[in-house]
Amino acid sequence: MAVFEVGRVAVKTLGREAGLYCVVVEVIDHSFVLVEGLKVRRRRCNVRHLAPTPEKLDIEKGAGLDDIKKALKAKKLEEKFQTRIKLDL
Repeated sequence: MAVFEVGRVAVKTLGREAGLYCVVVEVIDHSFVLVEGLKVRRRRCNVRHLAPTPEKLDIEKGAGLDDIKKALKAKKLEEKFQTRIKLDL
């Protein structure tokens, strides 16, 4: 079973958005996923640049930002998605 499935909450570990939370919107192949978050633009991301978290949102494949916001509100994760965490890599 793949670690990254649609709805999985993850933290970006590399790049200008490092430390920000995002959600997997679509699985492209075994190396790349499409992610989006409140402070993360919708883009293709290498799974090596993501750290999965135990949280999972109930969204459909290809969900838009409005659907993600509703799911975040239902799980009470909006505040978490607004902050940047410090990564100790």
